[in-house]
Amino acid sequence: MPEIIFNGPAGRLEGRYTHSKMQNAPLAIVLHPNPEHGGTMNNKVVYHLFQTFVERGFSTLRFNFRGVGHSQGMYDKGEGELSDAASALDWMQDLNPNAPYSWVGGFSFGAWIGMQLLMRRPEVKGFISISPPANLYDFSFLAPCPTSGLILQGMQDSFVPEPYVEKLVQKLRAQKGIAIDYRTIEKATHFYKNDSDIEALRSHVHDHMNRVGGGREVLTDLIAAA
Repeated sequence: MPEIIFNGPAGRLEGRYTHSKMQNAPLAIVLHPNPEHGGTMNNKVVYHLFQTFVERGFSTLRFNFRGVGHSQGMYDKGEGELSDAASALDWMQDLNPNAPYSWVGGFSFGAWIGMQLLMRRPEVKGFISISPPANLYDFSFLAPCPTSGLILQGMQDSFVPEPYVEKLVQKLRAQKGIAIDYRTIEKATHFYKNDSDIEALRSHVHDHMNRVGGGREVLTDLIAAA
């Protein structure tokens, strides 16, 4: 999992990138929680979501937003971080010009940024939003939401209480043409501290993507070639 540096709007951005073994694999980008609360690309949830995409054959990137780790710049309350995410997707697309589609994954603040990104990038086919902070940020920009996806939430989350996320899900489900797969993990807090929470999270992501075909064709090819 080599360290990479690429140019962002506010300077160099630090990331970790795994290139798929398959030619013309789909792309996935994973976005981390709020830097003001210690969020980095090495967050446990971000790491395991990254690994899940890798296991499914995606060429996958996680990176530090501006001002985090070795990434240059300063925290910009979401606006600059959205530009960072767009630059990260641009970097992957330049490296993989024949990729058939992209997915966006994010945790907490990263879920909010990721869902803004998919509004601006029609090549994004699906999303994984883990504990989207619907009580802290405005998600009304998802009108309409352009693509279907998975929303995961811990039922013991005191930072983002589940009813706020469920209300967001119901608003999205009222829109025509998309499907929101909403799943909860009974004992998980906002930070998914227990190994069982992470195992459940990974299982839900795999199951969702099996159902919608996310990376499945690549995964099948990888198994056949092994």
